[in-house]
Amino acid sequence: MSKTILRKKVRKLRSTGKTYTEIRQVLGISIPKSTLSNWCHDVILPNWYTAKIRDINHKSFTKAQTMAWASMRRKRELFLNQVRREAKWVLKKFNPEGLKIVLAMLYLGEGAKWKGHSGLLLGSSDQTIVLLYISLLEKCYKIKPSQLKCRISYRADQNIHKLEKYWSNITGVPKENFYKTKPDPRTKGKKTKNNDYKGVCVITCAGSHIQLELEEIAKLLLEKLRAHSLEEKR
Repeated sequence: MSKTILRKKVRKLRSTGKTYTEIRQVLGISIPKSTLSNWCHDVILPNWYTAKIRDINHKSFTKAQTMAWASMRRKRELFLNQVRREAKWVLKKFNPEGLKIVLAMLYLGEGAKWKGHSGLLLGSSDQTIVLLYISLLEKCYKIKPSQLKCRISYRADQNIHKLEKYWSNITGVPKENFYKTKPDPRTKGKKTKNNDYKGVCVITCAGSHIQLELEEIAKLLLEKLRAHSLEEKR
């Protein structure tokens, strides 16, 4: 095929609204885009061509975005798998006798302190924190879920009965051990945006001596770490 005939075919296809990629596909010839652009610079395109290009660009963007998300998910999964492997390695070296230290750290961050409350009290909306706390209490002090009391801090548009059932199933604390509570008055007339929010589960039980011991463990651990740090600097 002569260059003149090829040029005429390209211009005709272009005038029907074909993109340069489509023209190459129809002709089965790999022609540089710069050449096609030069041949067709004065070709009048159909009125709907702009809309076609916009649609093509949108689909290309959506496809690229989907591929990017898939790539990010794969990278995140690889990262999380590495984190899990490292965490398992740490737990293999963990001494069960150190569980009280774990409990002390958890209580230091989430629990009520001696000056504010006489007895054990810890509240969280995170079920992992609540379950870890309950498990550590049982492991370290033989306190079973049936011995615990519970109350739910919740928003005005939430159903307290459903929340109590949810947390009872999660924690193993009997429903009869739940205190009656009222919703936060500040949330009246305000819709809960997070559908996964199940209120704050507050776990209580007697044990002032345990509370004091946990706080003392945290203090002594800090003193030991600071002393060790000073020794390293000398």
